[in-house]
Amino acid sequence: MAEGDFVSLEAAATTLGVSVRQVRRLADAGSLTRVARGLLERDSMDRYLMSQRRGRTRAWAEYTAWGAIALLSGEEAGWLGPTQTSRVRRTLRELTDPTELVARVRDRARIRLFTAHRAALTRLGTTILQPNLGALGIVDIEDGHLDGYIATQELDNTIRTFGLRENASSNVTLRVTSFDIDQVDTLISAGVVAALDSATSLDPRIRGVGQRALSEILENYR
Repeated sequence: MAEGDFVSLEAAATTLGVSVRQVRRLADAGSLTRVARGLLERDSMDRYLMSQRRGRTRAWAEYTAWGAIALLSGEEAGWLGPTQTSRVRRTLRELTDPTELVARVRDRARIRLFTAHRAALTRLGTTILQPNLGALGIVDIEDGHLDGYIATQELDNTIRTFGLRENASSNVTLRVTSFDIDQVDTLISAGVVAALDSATSLDPRIRGVGQRALSEILENYR
């Protein structure tokens, strides 16, 4: 791992504009990735920054975030209830900036980064829910890298089964959610989830595709 791949807690606190204690809390919550004592993965910090809108946009709770995704995907969100559904619909119709939507739904899952042996990737790919990037026209994704959703209760067993190692040189991105995984499975094939994930990519091209797709999704929803 090169020196530029990691950042100290103090440097991360300065970059994020928070205290070191808050940085530790973000790492404990999985929002930032530890690589060693007192060190964080720089890419995880960059991803976290990218998922935040400048300002103080409040993130929706996990089930509300998935409700918003369902509504944008043309599905019902019966778990929200009529009053909350009405509020979420109203907020979505008022949104014009895709980065604000990204910030609103950022707590739909916690990002964990792992390294897996290449021989395990094919099998692992059948156990996680991978967004439909093809719906966005993204076909030349990085070879040998997996990115998908997994239920919180399945994480530990998946780590053991596939010998995953959490570190900065990752080829597996797991988005861990406590929401009903069957509902996630229903929503994952639509382009909304793929657009949200792509909009926080560190690859400028993929990020641009995701942001443009979200702008179109919001426009069509209004």
